[in-house]
Amino acid sequence: MPELTPILSHPVLAPLPAFITSLALGLLMGLERERSLAAHAGLRTFALTAMLGTLCALLAQLLGNSWLIAAGLLCVALVIVSAYLLKPTSNNDPGTTTQIALVLCFCLGVLCWHEQRTLAVMLGITATVLLHFKAELSGLAQRLSMDDLRSMLQFAVLSLVILPILPNQDFGPYAAFNPYQTWLMVVLISGVGLAGYLALRWFGERAGTLIAGMLGGLVSSTATTLAHARQARQNPSNIQFNATVVALANLTVLARLSIVGAVAAPALAGALATIMGSGLLLGLLVILPQLRKQADTHAAAAASNPTELKTALAFALVYSIVLLASSWLSQVAGNSGLYVVALLSGATDVDAITLSSLRMFNQQRLLSDVALTAITLAVLANTLFKLGMAFSIGGAAFGKRLLWPMLAAGLGSIVALLIYTG
Repeated sequence: MPELTPILSHPVLAPLPAFITSLALGLLMGLERERSLAAHAGLRTFALTAMLGTLCALLAQLLGNSWLIAAGLLCVALVIVSAYLLKPTSNNDPGTTTQIALVLCFCLGVLCWHEQRTLAVMLGITATVLLHFKAELSGLAQRLSMDDLRSMLQFAVLSLVILPILPNQDFGPYAAFNPYQTWLMVVLISGVGLAGYLALRWFGERAGTLIAGMLGGLVSSTATTLAHARQARQNPSNIQFNATVVALANLTVLARLSIVGAVAAPALAGALATIMGSGLLLGLLVILPQLRKQADTHAAAAASNPTELKTALAFALVYSIVLLASSWLSQVAGNSGLYVVALLSGATDVDAITLSSLRMFNQQRLLSDVALTAITLAVLANTLFKLGMAFSIGGAAFGKRLLWPMLAAGLGSIVALLIYTG
């Protein structure tokens, strides 16, 4: 059987793959539109439009006149307008989805001719998915509250407006302050927090123990501990549920740090995941019996928006201070100075010392063992701080239920660290 490549290398058949790809994309998008009663374009229209785009690109290349592509696109637009003028939809809603999809289909045909078939296929499949899930996407938009929309817009400002204009250059003593890198850490933490915040907004009121604990750990384990400690004090009959949520939230922090570490310092991702994962695994083993007994209970967890500018600026300030203090104490007192900073700052905010340690590791100013030890110490300090909060605010009965799973998680991390560092 002759190979296909020599056949397609024939001058007459060489353009065939581009037309086949555009035809397939047109049929795919047209098949989805064929199901819509309001659409004036279906299977054949989309297939012909895609091939028209490829043909216009071919003629433009042969004749050396790129305006032919614009002329073809204009013809498609005129056909769309005339179709909707001659036969308006029954509900007098002109809509724009099918029209835009046809224009996109033409452009995908042009891409197929210009050796961008992989990109055209990716865009075509994405467009078909968007067309197909109209009801689901509309429902999602309806469920978004003003607070949810404001959170996403604020994150867009943090990541797409502020971040690109900041200089990526080291300033200050010990070259400890880099505006771009500092704000990049803000975006990273805000992004993780935003995901948990939105999920908690959408599912928190009906979430069970597992979901409530995981989302609370993504947003803020300290805030989750404080909120549920107060609930346990006010409603002792629900103390087991509150304790389980807090324990899961604090275990989720270990998973979150592993993910953040993989992004901020890929070279340390495996070691950090091993240390944090060991604590997570041991903590889960201790809390597993409680999870089996715990019924699916309604959980209302309060969460603050992690993308507010005030919150972002506060984290950037803390991160910069911790980074400067870590650099200075490492210079003056060696590793012990960094460990002191880790213990002090980690009590209230484990993210800042974690990211600053990873950054110094990336700059080759810290050995991997030192960076991992500092992060683990910060996690232990944070665990002890929240245990103290649990006992003082939630009461002895509430604190005792958290004692063993949180200490088990700390023990697992310490043992894994000692094994790693030898």
